[in-house]
Amino acid sequence: MTRVFLLMASAAMAVSITLVAQSPATLVPMRINFNIVEATIPDLQSALSSGRVTSRDLVALYMARIAAYEPQLNAVLTLNLNAYDEADDLDRERAQGRVRGPLHGIPIALKDNIHTTHMQTTGGALAFAGFTPPYEATLTKNLREAGAIIIAKTVMTELANWVAAAMPANYSALGGFGLNPYDPRSDPREGFNDGRPVLGTGGSSSGIGTAANLWAANVGTETSGSILSPANQNMLVGIKPTVGRISRYGVIPITADQDTAGPMTRTVTDAAILMGILESPTVDPNDSTIGTTTCTPPPGRDYTRFLRLAGLRGARIGIPRANFYSPTTRPDTGATVGGLNAAQQAVMDDAIAVLRREGAAVVDPANIPSVVDGTVANNFLAFPICATLANAKGSDANCSVILKYGMKRDFNAWAASLGAGAPVKTLTELRQYNLANRPRNSLKYDQANLDISDEMNVEADRARYQADRAKDLFHSRTHGIDEAMAVNNLDALLFPGSSSAGIAAKAGHPTVVVPFGTIPNVPTNPALPAGFNAQPAPYGVGFTGTACSEPRLIELAFAFEQATKRRVPPPQFR
Repeated sequence: MTRVFLLMASAAMAVSITLVAQSPATLVPMRINFNIVEATIPDLQSALSSGRVTSRDLVALYMARIAAYEPQLNAVLTLNLNAYDEADDLDRERAQGRVRGPLHGIPIALKDNIHTTHMQTTGGALAFAGFTPPYEATLTKNLREAGAIIIAKTVMTELANWVAAAMPANYSALGGFGLNPYDPRSDPREGFNDGRPVLGTGGSSSGIGTAANLWAANVGTETSGSILSPANQNMLVGIKPTVGRISRYGVIPITADQDTAGPMTRTVTDAAILMGILESPTVDPNDSTIGTTTCTPPPGRDYTRFLRLAGLRGARIGIPRANFYSPTTRPDTGATVGGLNAAQQAVMDDAIAVLRREGAAVVDPANIPSVVDGTVANNFLAFPICATLANAKGSDANCSVILKYGMKRDFNAWAASLGAGAPVKTLTELRQYNLANRPRNSLKYDQANLDISDEMNVEADRARYQADRAKDLFHSRTHGIDEAMAVNNLDALLFPGSSSAGIAAKAGHPTVVVPFGTIPNVPTNPALPAGFNAQPAPYGVGFTGTACSEPRLIELAFAFEQATKRRVPPPQFR
């Protein structure tokens, strides 16, 4: 079985390589006696420093797994053919006594909306196929200066899932569908059998390759759930940082009000290490000030100092029951919304029991005030994101325009930064390209969200944008997470899975997701065919706090992880 990938040999040259799907052992020299499956970054550094392996060996081991398993998973958009040369350079530095830090010689993958000048950056969009940007993202520069090897760019939901609401997670015109390694099969149900995974992968970042040990860790980006969701659904640790803590310069945007990059790893320790490298010492002058909260990095940007086994002892953790655990009523429509099913509730009951066992004080309930507020104007649930043609101009009075306005403002500014070589210069040109290239599969699910973004007028609609931004911050932050935390004197709120994503995204507040349990994958309308034997879905927990609370959240997440150790690798890819 073979599959052809586009591999970037350099910024100026692309070649087509056929990778043969066979056992990794047949592709790696026998002298490499090291098992990379579930190896942590400290494990890898220990092996490197002791001379058991070289960085070149690590690249070879991961490339072998990519060759063996990529045909089943579709985790990669682009591979870096220079990875071996980069590894050799880093091995020479190590031999000369220079070790740049914990990522020296470690293969890392990036979401393909993050600029790299030695590989294409496409956002998964056909219009950007083969495009190499003229400058690196600040976070890419930080990683490379720290000695990380960018081994691959991952599949992603096209343009971070602001193309069409009907677009399934982890689909793009360039990459197709990524599959979940915990059940790497396509959905067989009529109406859903277009190639999409039977077990959701989350989106728009991809955790597929990290979950399957195709590289040590990866960097995702989030506007509303795109780190937390794939981390949760691939049994990974994900850190969605405070907006502005990690530079967004050189990342294809949706809106600077909510966009952030963050780590996706197999352990909290690895996430803490990666977090310290991604964050710059000071605020990046190239980054937009929109949506930026200034947080002071820890000394040496060392988040590993917060990895405390006793981190939960004496902590006050709130349980936001209404909507997130138990159904509640929307005051605008009277509809009953939210809540967990029995399997999800059982996982969360178990998690809460762990908190108590580890010495935390559990405040239950600690409801989000804006979620239970009976006044429509003050209720978070009554002011959702404007999306799809149903929320085009004239039909968007009762939703937030932040994403559709921000996409017009920030995409055009980003495209202008690319110079004369940009494939498209504006959002309008991108939409026109997609329409003209529909026969080439540029618009499998149309582009309703791009359409409603492009109808926004950055100048004429600024007052509406500012008003909606103020409402979002009031609902999510002032009358939301911040009030719940202050009233109950909390260290964090515990959310099921990635369910904090919407409210934390609008607030710009951080969350750390930790693997914990599984729940049955039992879709309805229609059900899976008899005898299909769907595999369980990973289901984690999320610790959410106020702005700049990453150190405390990492402390809590690490203590919880070490008390439970529930992550297991995908059975087919061990």
